[in-house]
Amino acid sequence: MQIGMTLPCMVRGLDRKAIVSWCRGIDEGPFASLAVGERVTYHSTEMRTLLAAAAALTERARIIPTLYILPMHPTALVAKAVASLDVLSNGRVTITVGVGGREHDYRAAEKPFKGRFRRLDEQVAELRRLWAGEPPFAGADPVGPPPVQPGGPPIWSGAFEPKSLRRAAAWADGVMGFTTAGDAAEVAAAFELVRAAWRDAGAARATRMVTGFWYALGPGAEERLKSYVVDYLRLFGDKPARAMAERCRISSVERFRECTEAIAALGADELMLVPTTADPAELDRTADALAGCKGVA
Repeated sequence: MQIGMTLPCMVRGLDRKAIVSWCRGIDEGPFASLAVGERVTYHSTEMRTLLAAAAALTERARIIPTLYILPMHPTALVAKAVASLDVLSNGRVTITVGVGGREHDYRAAEKPFKGRFRRLDEQVAELRRLWAGEPPFAGADPVGPPPVQPGGPPIWSGAFEPKSLRRAAAWADGVMGFTTAGDAAEVAAAFELVRAAWRDAGAARATRMVTGFWYALGPGAEERLKSYVVDYLRLFGDKPARAMAERCRISSVERFRECTEAIAALGADELMLVPTTADPAELDRTADALAGCKGVA
């Protein structure tokens, strides 16, 4: 199982120095990929800006938005931005797409929340058509630049539910899930839903299985982890956010290794780590914790 690392873009106080340190540290460390998430109505750093910076500051790690809330954006602009990112990274991009769950972000982006699932499927097909060099409409020039990867970057789905997974089976090269508690039984059930959706769709190709979790290591890890989760989920109400935070317990090296090894044993292709601090020292703590983990590449 490979290990990916998410830039701490949702953490307050992320500055230029930290961004540079994290990007270079990820590229030089035991991490296969560098990920960035998307929110609008939050204090987070803008996703596409960080992805471009990461592509320029790294040479090896894959660059992955996790996830691009596709129905919030015009398809041609996404096609152009992602193809440009593929050029900037010299073909290291994979894009994770989904519908998100925050209506406030859609309102801020001036896009309708309703109909987002249908639009997602249509937009994925349109992305691939545009990356193949077809114009967006008759008489128009193609949307360039051509991506470095023929046909465009791989597209993963951020779907969780059976209905959404059945739709994703028609087009996704991988599925990225998430476990708040790092619970192996939860991940196993999610993986089985993915496999069932692919079987039911008669999909001949194997799909890349990815999951992730929030974690914290080092001084004050437990409190930092819970505070981060409460802040991140407060949009859904203070009580639900605090209840979810109580489920998040990956705040020690022992628990981190236990969860990582359990997920590797389930056949995950990649584990995407989501840190809860902007301190670059967390990268060293994470690398040390990963050392010797069974099943980790």
